[in-house]
Amino acid sequence: MLSLTIEELATRAERIKLVISDNDGVFTDNGVYYSERGEEMKRYSIRDGMGVERLRNAGIDTCIMTGEVSPSIKKRAEKLGMKRLYLGVKDKYAMLETLLAETGFQKHELAYIGDDINDAGIMNEIAPEGLTACPRDATVFVEPHVHYRCQADGGYGAFRDFAEWLITLRES
Repeated sequence: MLSLTIEELATRAERIKLVISDNDGVFTDNGVYYSERGEEMKRYSIRDGMGVERLRNAGIDTCIMTGEVSPSIKKRAEKLGMKRLYLGVKDKYAMLETLLAETGFQKHELAYIGDDINDAGIMNEIAPEGLTACPRDATVFVEPHVHYRCQADGGYGAFRDFAEWLITLRES
């Protein structure tokens, strides 16, 4: 885990304009229900949805960047009022430049929460200037790249935990 002083964390939190999140393992518990028709359902936490709203009220936008292409992710992002959704992203590190160009943001204005090896590259790129986190049950691959390990598991309030951590830092 990365270590910064509380003062540096608070300074970085003040600059955050966009929180980027992985979907599976952060907003969901990594479970998916399949039938003969294919993917049927994913479980989302209502508390995480409130985290998106709390960030929006604090002036921070949110988006999902995932390797999956799933109708349920699109529906959830719409329900949460997310303006940006990046589906089918196999190389999140490479997609970062596109996101920066589209938004006009700089790396120090970004935060990222992810849980597995496919998040490590983008987290490593954002961590030196922005803020990064992972759910409590994240894999060991992301631990070297995070400033904060949530107290909640993915799909059970991890995103909300990260949102509240950022908001609290901004208020300190």
